[in-house]
Amino acid sequence: MPGITGQGTTFNLPNFVGDLFAETPTDTPFLSMIGGLTGGKATMSTLFQWQGYDLRDAADDRQRVEGADAPDPRARARFNVVNVCEIHQEALEVSYTKLAATGQFNSTGSDHPGSVGIAGTNPVANELDWQIRQALVQIARDIEKTFLTGTFANPSTNADPRKTQGILAAIETNIEDGGGAALTDDMVIDLLQRVWQNGGIQEQDTATLMANGWQKRQLTELFITDRNYQEATRNVGGVSVTTIETDFGRLNVVLNRHMPTDQIAVVSVEQCAPVFLNVPGKGFLFVEPLAKVGAAERSQIYGEIGLEYGNEKAHGKITNLQVSGPGSSES
Repeated sequence: MPGITGQGTTFNLPNFVGDLFAETPTDTPFLSMIGGLTGGKATMSTLFQWQGYDLRDAADDRQRVEGADAPDPRARARFNVVNVCEIHQEALEVSYTKLAATGQFNSTGSDHPGSVGIAGTNPVANELDWQIRQALVQIARDIEKTFLTGTFANPSTNADPRKTQGILAAIETNIEDGGGAALTDDMVIDLLQRVWQNGGIQEQDTATLMANGWQKRQLTELFITDRNYQEATRNVGGVSVTTIETDFGRLNVVLNRHMPTDQIAVVSVEQCAPVFLNVPGKGFLFVEPLAKVGAAERSQIYGEIGLEYGNEKAHGKITNLQVSGPGSSES
């Protein structure tokens, strides 16, 4: 059901009895694998950067003759990559009456005259605390989404928000276009080869394929079912992942509901980290009370975070894939 806007009261936030179940999935596998909301790095600026460098191609004709003069001096140039911290901010307001009326229950909704109320207890003892916990979970889901699909924005004025660049938008080198066709093992292996040749997926524990539901099914069929391999699992950053055998090592396969359904990504997870802009005396993603306005408790949640993705050549993606098959619906 939809949420509410504005102050929470006994009218728009009714109580019920019985166990409380979450209707919306809360998993954030990419964020969890790279450190979550408690690990990562700190910055002292809204704009942060990291560096990279490359080496010349290996050659078999650079031998020198005996007694030769020194060759012309050469050096390798470094380059920088930047991203920004984006602001996540939520506010909550709950009336005093709503906070106090924990024993006031809504009707069951049944037409039976004897079923107006049902015996039981309300599992939400403090409405504001419960709403804060849900807001934090929602922020984590927002960060997971933007770390995947976010588009970089660092505006020159405060008229627009900063937006961190997600891993998919950051990938510029290793891109394969699926052309609307179904995923094949050749597509995957070709992409893995490109990423490997450019220095990615070198650490086998963190070399990862990430996909939504339908593409994850295709990966399982291609690399486990069709090849008759035994499926294996391991744990990366607290996330249980499937592994598959490929020509470029054993890779993690992560099911991520926030990935575009027509894409898969190859991610060198060890190069990725959340970057936090800590507010002095408060830290990152803190809850604080707001000024009193009437008979209600008001709080806000605030945090600034960005994604460091390392060398974009260490990652890759296949785009524009078929998203369903005969007898199946889009995942």
